[in-house]
Amino acid sequence: MNYKPTSFDIAQRAGVSQPTVSRALRGHPSVSEATRKRIEAIAAQLNYTLDENASRLRSRTSKTLALLFFEEVAPEDSSINPFFLSMLGSISRSCSRHGYDLLASFQQLSRNWHVDYEDSHKADGIMLLGYGDYEDYREKLALLEHEGTHYVRWGAVNADYPDGTIGCDNRLGGEMAARHLIERGYRRIAFLGEASSRAPEMDDRYRGACDAMRTHGLIPDPALYVSAQANEASGHAAAQTLLARGANFDAVFAACDLIAVGAMRAFEEAGLKVPQDLGIIGFDDIPIAGQTTPPLTTIAQDYARAGTMLVETLIARINGQAAPTMLLTPQLIVRQSTRAAPTGQN
Repeated sequence: MNYKPTSFDIAQRAGVSQPTVSRALRGHPSVSEATRKRIEAIAAQLNYTLDENASRLRSRTSKTLALLFFEEVAPEDSSINPFFLSMLGSISRSCSRHGYDLLASFQQLSRNWHVDYEDSHKADGIMLLGYGDYEDYREKLALLEHEGTHYVRWGAVNADYPDGTIGCDNRLGGEMAARHLIERGYRRIAFLGEASSRAPEMDDRYRGACDAMRTHGLIPDPALYVSAQANEASGHAAAQTLLARGANFDAVFAACDLIAVGAMRAFEEAGLKVPQDLGIIGFDDIPIAGQTTPPLTTIAQDYARAGTMLVETLIARINGQAAPTMLLTPQLIVRQSTRAAPTGQN
C-alpha cells in the first residue's frame, strides 16, 4: 500500500507549522511569498495533492466562538481570576443573541491556541482573557497576527496591539483610587501590585495613582511600593513585606481585589484595623469585594459591557470589518474599607 503524504509531512520538511502549510497552499496572504514557494516546492517533490473537498469543508464556519481563559501565576496552582468569571455571563448572553455557540476552555500559555481552535475549525474566532506574564504573552499575539487568526482580547491597550482589544482605562482608574484616598484624608499611600511591562494593566493603575498624588502635592514614595501578583497569597505576602519595612503609611491601593483581600488578612493578623488604622482600596469589584470585613472600597470594571464588546468585536473581525480598540470607563465603588468623607464632602 502506497503511503499518501500529508500536510504534516510538508510542515516537517519546511520547518513550519501544519496550519502554515495549509494557509500557504490556499494562497493565504498571511504567508510570505518565500515561505509559500518553499512549501509548494516540497509539496511537488512529495506529489502532494490538495484535497479540494476537504478544503471546502474546512472553510465552513462553525458558528462557534472560543473563549480561552489563561492561567494566572499563583504559588499553589493555576487559577482563573474571578473577574473573568464575572464576565462569562455577559459573553454567553451576547453569543446567544448573535446566534453563536460558546466554547470555553482553560489554557496554558505554552500551548498553540490557534492550532487547537480556529485552525482545527472548532471555532470561527477566539476571545482571550488573562495572560500571566505579558512579555511571554505578546509573542503569542504576534503569532496570531502573523497567521491571520480572528481574535480579540481583554487587556491593556497599547501601541503594540491597538486593534481588537477591549480594555479598561486603567490609568484613569488608578487616578480615581488615589484621589478617593486623598479626599478621605490619607497622605501616605502604599501600592501593592506589579508595576512593570510584565503587567501593563497594573502598571497603568500605579501610574494613574502617582499622577493623582502629584496633582495634590504628594510625592510617591518608592519605599511604599511592593510588587505583588494577582492572587490573595501574593497580596498577603506583600502586605507583610510592607509592614516589615517599618515604613510610614496610612492607606493601601491594591492593584486588584484579590491582592487587597490578602493584604487585609495580613493587616488583621498584625493587629491593625481597617479603616481605623489604615484605609485600603482595590480594583475590579469582584463578588468577594462586597463580602470582606469591612466591605472593600474598589474601582469597578464594567464586566457586563466588556463581555458584550468582546463578542461583537470578534464577530466584526470574522466578517472582515474594522475592530477598533475600546477603553471602558471604570467606576468608584465606595464601601467601608476607607473612612468616611470629611464633613462637607460626599
